[in-house]
Amino acid sequence: MSEKVRAHIIITGKVQGVFFRMETQLEAKRLGVTGWVRNRRDGSVEAIIEGNKDGVTALVKWCHSGPPMATVRDVDINWENYSGAFDEFDINF
Repeated sequence: MSEKVRAHIIITGKVQGVFFRMETQLEAKRLGVTGWVRNRRDGSVEAIIEGNKDGVTALVKWCHSGPPMATVRDVDINWENYSGAFDEFDINF
């Protein structure tokens, strides 16, 4: 069984108004990871990602470029303890 991990990330750059949340959700579902993604008031995007280490790592890597219209400046990653709190990957508003 693969190791379960949790990443809390903040993505900065041109990441709002470019379908970042929707594309992140689609990629998360493709990779089989759970959690959520949301826009923040400061123009960044925040996400909590949980699941198998390979899937979480792949989604974090994807967030470094994001969807085609995004321009990612930075991805701040905090690795946290896996909680198993999520059943799916949601967009929070």
